[in-house]
Amino acid sequence: MPTEGGVILDGIAGIILAGGRNSRFPIQKGFIRIGGVTIIERSLGIMRSLFRDVMISTNVPESYFYLGAPLVGDVLPSCGPLTGIYSALLNSRDPAVFVIACDMPFVEAGVISLVCGKYKECSLKERFDAAIPVFGGRPQPLFGIYCKDALPALEKGIMNDKVALKLFLSEIRTLYIEEEEVRAIDLQGKSFVNINTVEDFKMITGDERFAGLARDDRQFSTGQQELGIKEEIC
Repeated sequence: MPTEGGVILDGIAGIILAGGRNSRFPIQKGFIRIGGVTIIERSLGIMRSLFRDVMISTNVPESYFYLGAPLVGDVLPSCGPLTGIYSALLNSRDPAVFVIACDMPFVEAGVISLVCGKYKECSLKERFDAAIPVFGGRPQPLFGIYCKDALPALEKGIMNDKVALKLFLSEIRTLYIEEEEVRAIDLQGKSFVNINTVEDFKMITGDERFAGLARDDRQFSTGQQELGIKEEIC
């Protein structure tokens, strides 16, 4: 678990997936402000406290230069998160990566540490290609570990356009972290909340500033612009 000064989880790199098409929200979702900080800045700070190497997977690198993190683009035709995970694994010097999505505003370091700890413990007895927590009775594929041993299966899935993550996890050696263990750290599962649409944003924050906006070039914004929430969200 993280100590007061943070810890480094050896053998695993941190990856923030920010390469999505973002077609259902008027700005890049990682740049939504909650509690005075953008989602991606908060996530980057947490990941840097846990992992020696932290990268951002994106196909619009110019938006993320200011963060000072290594950026990784898709090395195969973009097919959603699977391609970002594949590209990150290829570019990582570690044998595994811990992945989170850029639109998850309430990620908790303790849950990341739980998944990594269980993966390392169980890997002493058995080989795994991935380690994924379960919450609400469902795997959470955009919050977990993927290993380089999974690269051939990832490539096959991408090239055959079979990119559904939950199906992919059922076809490789996946360690599922039990929901009871997750709830002991994050009772409400806030770590797995994500903002996909303007409706999600309104439901989570009560803020209607994006209501009626369409995602187009005139309304598009990046993280350096002053958009987002000014009040703390509890």
